[in-house]
Amino acid sequence: MPKTHLDPISLEVLWTRLISIVNEAAATYVRTSFSTLVRESNDYAVVLTDTKGRSLAQSSLSIPSFIGTLPATVKHFLKRFPAETLRPGDVMVTNDPWMGTGQIHDITIATPIFWKGKPVAFAAITSHMPDIGGRIRGPGTREVYEEGLQIPILKLMHAGKPDPAVVAIIERNVRVPEQTMGDVWGEVSACRMLEDRTHGLLAETGVDLSELGREVRRRSEQAMRSAIAALPDGEYRYHIVHDGFEAPIEIHCRIAVAGDSLSVDFSGSSPQLPKSVNVVPIYAFAYSAFAVKALLCPDIPNNEGSFEPIRTWAPPGTIFNPRYPAASGARGMVGHMLVPAIMGALAPVIPDKVLAEGSGNSVLTMTGEHRGRRYATIHFFTAGQGASAARNGLSCVCFPSNVANNPIEVMESEAPILVKHRRIRRNTGGKGARRGGDGLSVEFEFRGDSAGLCAFIMTRLKVPPRGLAGGESGKRGRLLLNRKPIDHAENWPIQRGDRVVMETAGGGGFGAA
Repeated sequence: MPKTHLDPISLEVLWTRLISIVNEAAATYVRTSFSTLVRESNDYAVVLTDTKGRSLAQSSLSIPSFIGTLPATVKHFLKRFPAETLRPGDVMVTNDPWMGTGQIHDITIATPIFWKGKPVAFAAITSHMPDIGGRIRGPGTREVYEEGLQIPILKLMHAGKPDPAVVAIIERNVRVPEQTMGDVWGEVSACRMLEDRTHGLLAETGVDLSELGREVRRRSEQAMRSAIAALPDGEYRYHIVHDGFEAPIEIHCRIAVAGDSLSVDFSGSSPQLPKSVNVVPIYAFAYSAFAVKALLCPDIPNNEGSFEPIRTWAPPGTIFNPRYPAASGARGMVGHMLVPAIMGALAPVIPDKVLAEGSGNSVLTMTGEHRGRRYATIHFFTAGQGASAARNGLSCVCFPSNVANNPIEVMESEAPILVKHRRIRRNTGGKGARRGGDGLSVEFEFRGDSAGLCAFIMTRLKVPPRGLAGGESGKRGRLLLNRKPIDHAENWPIQRGDRVVMETAGGGGFGAA
């Protein structure tokens, strides 16, 4: 019999079941993907939405930013392809930064899930691709046209049949087409798995997904509003001076709490830049919502209802609301600072929950040819987390993102390099009653039989992460090529025997020592 009323026990069982089937779809993607970005770095997310694109459940290992961006992309898909026009087996695709994840390096797809002839949900997935063409991914690109292939909202498959023109365009524009399209087809496989498992749930329980979704959103929104209402009404501000180029980047955060709603205003932040560090509004919202939820309501599984009471805004033409064709491929360099900005603003009212400033993850991108094979690889490196009132900051973590360090063996198999060391940078966390986490030091030697090209995404090379409540700042990071500091905004050719050192920053301390 179909369920027409969801008591608390039924809701918990069904909600957990949804999360389980989304996690199974995510495991399918990991098993079928081609690139280390998925298998080793966890740079993807899977989500199940209702017929209006509102999230019901997401994979447990999702990147925090994808929590907010992936359902928004499904809504954009539905504006272009209304649900009533879709057929079973249709696959929609895009990498538009303003409609996707904030950068063109992530390809997002979504497929309708039909039941008894009608669409009842959507399976969606986004993943960082090993390559998207253009200049290799780094902070120095001036506009999106330089960053690579732009895929508008299209259909990759029509009723289960691939569109050969779309496939050919993608393959022609990327350096490693077998890996890139391998990951795209892996995304399709994950969505099909999610569809299959959703069918099983519907056949077994007869649950109405619309009713289940309404109840999940209602309870989640209620929990978040209650948590916000517990804060004192008022305005709370924080200001971060961050690594820039010709001038520092200014991040101004003003949080307004009014009853059971919360808004974040980034007015006063730097204007958009002719670099790839710009943050589109959906990405700014995603990390803002993540920070608020992590502080106030961390125990409720992520879904659309949790974020209903939260709003963000930035003036057009600024770094958190750039105008097209702004580049954004290194958006995390600035976007990851939104979490410490929001925590710093709320520190006066919830000092026992916030973290001091830390450093976001760093990225090495390499491309070239070796022994007749084209390679294009991306490797992540962790940094020091800020301390809190309760504990020291963690060393060598990707926070607020949760991508993972690549194993040395994988790095050496994907590109012609020899890793000389990868170790914790001891005593780089800021001192305090609680110490900041330590950064990471990595050195490698290039062993290619022809020249390669490197790009680096690194933060806190100029301005160290600040402590909170009297804690000291962590130590800055460093980037060296053959023992000499280099500009991380440039792409750097490297020859056989060249050595690169990447050292990430330590996190800020908390409280006076």
